[in-house]
Amino acid sequence: MKIAIGLPAFNEEKNIGKIIAQLLDKSYSVIVCNDGSSDSTGIIAEKMGAIIINHKKNLGYGAAIGSIFKKARDEKFDILVTFDSDGQHRISDIEKMIEPIKNKTADIVIGSRFTEDGKADMPKYRKIGIKVITNLVNSQTGKKITDSQSGFRSYSSEVLSQMNLSENGMGVSTEILIKANKQKLKIIEIPITILYEGETSTHHPISHGTSVLLSTMKFISIEHPLKFYGIPGIGFFLIGLFFAVWTIQEFTNSGRIITNISLIGVGSIIFGMILTMTSIMLYSLVNVVRERR
Repeated sequence: MKIAIGLPAFNEEKNIGKIIAQLLDKSYSVIVCNDGSSDSTGIIAEKMGAIIINHKKNLGYGAAIGSIFKKARDEKFDILVTFDSDGQHRISDIEKMIEPIKNKTADIVIGSRFTEDGKADMPKYRKIGIKVITNLVNSQTGKKITDSQSGFRSYSSEVLSQMNLSENGMGVSTEILIKANKQKLKIIEIPITILYEGETSTHHPISHGTSVLLSTMKFISIEHPLKFYGIPGIGFFLIGLFFAVWTIQEFTNSGRIITNISLIGVGSIIFGMILTMTSIMLYSLVNVVRERR
C-alpha cells in the first residue's frame, strides 16, 4: 500500500527538516507543499528527498492542501495523511490514523484533540474558538464531530479521486467535511495527543481564528445558501411585519406614528427581503454552475 504524508508548509525551516527525517525513517513517502515561503523551507525539503510542490507566492492553507491532494492523486497513493509541519503532531500517531482506512472501515479519519482519550495542552481561548466552529460545521452536516479543525487527517484514494477543493483559506477543513458528508463518505475520529510548546504556530491566534471563522462561514453560505441567508431573511421579515403591524395599530389608536418602531419595522422588512432574495439567487447560481461542471 502506497502511503504519503502531506505537509503544507509556510516558513517552517525550523521544524521541517526534523519532521521529514522522522517520516522518511518510518519509510513513508513525503509530499511537501512549499506555500510561497520566504525562508529555506523548500530547499531543505527538496534536499531531504521529499516530493516538492512550490507555490510562487503564499496562497493559503487550503491551496496547499488542494495541491497535496492533487499530487497524491497523480502519484496514485492509496492513503494520504495530512500532517502539520509546525511540530505539534506526533509521528507515532500516524499508524493508528491509517489503520481504519487500511481496514476499509473509514474513508476519512480525523485526529481529534477533544475525544475522551485525546490530549491537547491548548490555551482555553483556542479551545473555545475551535468548539464554536465545530458546532457550526456539525449544524450543517448533522455529524457529531469533536474537532473539525484538526489538520491531522488521513484520506483514502476514493476521497482523493472524488474531492476537488476550491477553498484557499482555513475553511478548507470545513469544505472537506461538508463535501464528504454530501458524498456519503464515512468519517471517524481517532484520539491524538498534541502539545503546544514553544513557538510552533506561525499564525497569530486572533487573525488565525478570524480567518477560520470567516472562511468557514463563506463556504457554508455558498454550499447552503437557503439555510444561511433564507432562514435569517424570513426571520427578519417576520420581525419587520410585527413592528409594522404595531406601528399601524398605534397610528389607528392615537393618530401618531412612533418613529423608532416604524423604522425598525421598515428596516427589518427590507433587510429580510434582501437576505431572502440573496439566498434564492445564490442557490440558483450555484446549481447552474454545478450542472455545467
